[in-house]
Amino acid sequence: MVPEVLSQNEIDSLLQALNSGSVDLSTISETEERKVKIYDFRRPDKFSKDQLRAIQMIHDSFARQLTTSLSTLVRSMVSAEVASVDQMAYDEFIRSLVQPTVIGVLEMYPLSGNAVLEMNPHLVFSIIDRMLGGKGEPLRKPRDLTDIERTVVERVMMKILEHLEESWSTVVDVRFRFESMESNPFFVQICPGTDMVLLVTLKIQVGETEGIMNLCIPYFVMEPMIDKLSSQHWFASTGKKNLEGIRDMLSKRLHEVSVPLALELGHCALTLGDVLQLQVNDVIRLDGKATDPLGLRVGNRVKFLCQAGLSEKHYAGSVLEVVQDEGLARQEEE
Repeated sequence: MVPEVLSQNEIDSLLQALNSGSVDLSTISETEERKVKIYDFRRPDKFSKDQLRAIQMIHDSFARQLTTSLSTLVRSMVSAEVASVDQMAYDEFIRSLVQPTVIGVLEMYPLSGNAVLEMNPHLVFSIIDRMLGGKGEPLRKPRDLTDIERTVVERVMMKILEHLEESWSTVVDVRFRFESMESNPFFVQICPGTDMVLLVTLKIQVGETEGIMNLCIPYFVMEPMIDKLSSQHWFASTGKKNLEGIRDMLSKRLHEVSVPLALELGHCALTLGDVLQLQVNDVIRLDGKATDPLGLRVGNRVKFLCQAGLSEKHYAGSVLEVVQDEGLARQEEE
């Protein structure tokens, strides 16, 4: 690269412009000043931008699951979204919390160390009020939870941890286990105050009440799996999981579907007048013989032909033939 060198005529023109005042020297120095980003070496960044992006994607999926689950649990409209994903010192996170608050101390198996799940008291009391039959109104002045309220909140947190595990499973297999609950943030010391932590903040709205939920994980806890936290790995794991598991998931769900099953003894056409005149001990003649096979109706269609009989003193039917659907049979022939 050849450096730019001013000619003598250009130097003379520049000096003349400076002497005449048509060019401001301070303006030139400001335009040439480089933008400097402040960096604190005492608290270095531990997570790269790509890793933070992957964590954002994980918890976007978690927020969508939480929206559906909490809506069912509290029987009200719920919305959840990721507000921010950041890294900071643990003491900064602790000082940002209100007191009293609701803090769940979590274990991340098989990783060593603990994480923290903090929920704003206004949000917590609104959920408690909804689950106990109220309108979901928060308390004006936060207080510590009673024993009954703690039991309700633990149930909610266990549900939250189920969705958290499912969202993290796209990248790494982690089991979140509820360990204890605290109300004073200064009593929860999961790592030294100067250690860097990952902070995921979610904004949750339950009815008319809006609150914040924070997930705090120390860096040394996540360090063994830090290499797997990338957006490319997340996309690859998500696609692979969807392709491999969707067939098994659909098959499992279909096997759990309940369908009505009825064994038909026969049919008969009656007028409405005949039906209104029916009395006790009247006999209705069906259009079939006693030796004819019976139709086994699944839903609205006859799928099997059966022989009536008994099984351990119960009426039963033995399947003789599978009735092929006409439309399906025609497609197979073609």
